[in-house]
Amino acid sequence: MLTRRTLAATVLAAAAAPAFATPKTRPLVIAHRGASGERPEHTLMAYRLAIAQGADFIEPDLVATKDGHLAVRHENEISGTTDVAARPEFAARRAEKVIDGEKVAGWFTEDFTLAELKTLRARERLPALRPASAAFDGRETIVTYQEVVDLAKAESRRLGRTIGTYPEMKHPTYFAGIGLPLEARLADALKANGLATRSAPVFVQCFEVEPLKTIGRLVQSRRVMLVSQGPAPVNVTSEAGVKAIAAFAEGLGPEWPLVVPTAGGALGAATGLVGWAHAAGMAVHPWTVRAENAFLPKTLQRGPGPAAHGDAEAVLKALYAAHVDGVFSDFPALAVQARG
Repeated sequence: MLTRRTLAATVLAAAAAPAFATPKTRPLVIAHRGASGERPEHTLMAYRLAIAQGADFIEPDLVATKDGHLAVRHENEISGTTDVAARPEFAARRAEKVIDGEKVAGWFTEDFTLAELKTLRARERLPALRPASAAFDGRETIVTYQEVVDLAKAESRRLGRTIGTYPEMKHPTYFAGIGLPLEARLADALKANGLATRSAPVFVQCFEVEPLKTIGRLVQSRRVMLVSQGPAPVNVTSEAGVKAIAAFAEGLGPEWPLVVPTAGGALGAATGLVGWAHAAGMAVHPWTVRAENAFLPKTLQRGPGPAAHGDAEAVLKALYAAHVDGVFSDFPALAVQARG
């Protein structure tokens, strides 16, 4: 039976390990935006619940405010995750912008100071799928990366185990283009919090290559290249392509079907992606396992409608069996349970 000290040492080892042929420690459970299947995403209540459920890392997405702070939101457009649309004092701030080549209309963090954002209240992004989470709408506000780090440190001390943070730089090229680059701001935050070393309990992730290279010149924190199933700036369909990523990242974050594909509505055999990444010295942390039928292959769906919960445990167990080094989930308790 693990003592608290042994458990803490195990988690620390998992956080510090660069990569390995097969996991020598148990895979990390990474709380995607907190326990975002049960509480409005990116709120302190979502992060606290994730930690209580056993998550090893909590994930904040980072965007910039008008006055240069790192705010925690999935997107810089915030009408879907706050009450800004119902706030008459900010009606004139509604705008249409082009973000990474796509037209987006709404309210944007870069048009608000942090103090102004703090007056808004967070809400559930997917209320039709997650009505229980939507019951917590309005209880909390937007937080900063520093607040998330402070929570992780405080909970680490309280629980006697290390809880890391897993920040994602959102739309860094866009933010650099409007004079609010994210890389130096994040590097400064990592340095200020003792998180700028290779062994620190932090991973910096991004869907863009150059920002990962840039932050690698500023700090030694481990970096993770995110890759989706659609068009991507890097090639993960061949061993050579995966090996090339290791030149600027210590980890790979693929969308989970790139590790365990689905065909005919069922889970298939694991691809060679994890083996290629491990051979190149990278850890593999696939994203994002969700419980609702809407996000599961047909054979794993249960009950009526897209909001009902299906057999997400089967996905998690298949990923663990493929020797991944960690898993992102909106439901950390499920990921911890499936890990065993």
